[in-house]
Amino acid sequence: MVHQRRAVYALTALSAATFCYVTTEVLPIGLLTLIAPDLGRSRSETGLLVTGYAVVVMIVALPLTRVTRRVPRRPLLAGALGVFAAATAVSALATSYEVLLAARLVSAITNGVFWAVVFPVAISMFPENIRGRIVARLSIGNALGPVLGVPLGTWLGGQAGWRTAFVAMAALGFVTCIAVALLLPSVAPQQSASDVGPMPDRQRFVVLLAATILAVTGAMGAFTYMTVFLLDVSGFAAASLGLLLFVQGSFGVAGTWAVGRVLDRFPLGVVLGLLGLITAAMLGLFGVGSSKILTIPLLAVAGMSFSSLIAGIQHRIMQVAPSTTDMASASLSVAFNFGLAAGSFIGAGLLATAGVRVIPLFGGLLTAAAFALLAFHEMSRKKRRGHETVRRNPDLQPVGHSAAHP
Repeated sequence: MVHQRRAVYALTALSAATFCYVTTEVLPIGLLTLIAPDLGRSRSETGLLVTGYAVVVMIVALPLTRVTRRVPRRPLLAGALGVFAAATAVSALATSYEVLLAARLVSAITNGVFWAVVFPVAISMFPENIRGRIVARLSIGNALGPVLGVPLGTWLGGQAGWRTAFVAMAALGFVTCIAVALLLPSVAPQQSASDVGPMPDRQRFVVLLAATILAVTGAMGAFTYMTVFLLDVSGFAAASLGLLLFVQGSFGVAGTWAVGRVLDRFPLGVVLGLLGLITAAMLGLFGVGSSKILTIPLLAVAGMSFSSLIAGIQHRIMQVAPSTTDMASASLSVAFNFGLAAGSFIGAGLLATAGVRVIPLFGGLLTAAAFALLAFHEMSRKKRRGHETVRRNPDLQPVGHSAAHP
């Protein structure tokens, strides 16, 4: 019982760490109008604080995960959080754009290692039959970042200056670092039962990564410009945007919690179902987004399905990992950040050329493509297995067909 209680506390600390990373990664977006004039830079240059962060994660995640394969997980995670907190503190004290950018990039380096390791470590503390639930519980921190962390950080920056928001995140990062160092069990990488996927399959792994890129590109392309859509297409007042985004985010948190109850029983079905839901929500926003009454529930469904989808994909990627779960998680981090950057970039192009009205259509078509890719691959696998079974057992041929002449 004591061991189980400690594992729950450690999971809570790791979830808080995911909250810190997600909030800090996108916090400059909320503080854009405060950072830019203070450091004498344009808003586009300040936006590179987020874009550059994502690019660094894509570059370093896989090689750093490979280099740190033999490092015990507790000091690795605690060390990453310690460097993250120190870099965030330097961000708060930065007197120039260059120093702030450098501090952000150091934080991004630790991000790549953290996301590769945190999920395998979390599931290693619990029985195998509830791993999906643990992934979902850990993902609550991810979901809370946009709905709680960024709005609070933006509000704090508006009240006491943008540096205060970074100070708060640095302090929370240090506290989380200490909690992780004290609560995590001392487990070497090769001792973890979760080090290898339970059903390794390279084809499924590659297809899932491709589907992730499609889904994240589509979803983030739409979500990045959702406030513009709500203002220009749905006709909401600017004062209501905060509440609308809270609805989207809070449904994401609730959905992530709920998915944990079924993820272990239906790992693939959950991913496909959520892809179907987010596709329906995106296409619905394109079709009836001019109606305020219909937009609100569609926004809630989009938020719920996307946040839950991240947990579902994370669980599935560790199931089919062809080598180790940490390398699989690092690959997923690269795919996610690639999709994030691509979605924002393509969305910006659509906004400038076709207008914000078509961005949900773009998002829905890409999430539909992700659904089709996964579903078609699974159906093809089942069909191939059926044919192989018939070849090995000719007596199983349907009535009216011979083994020699199907």
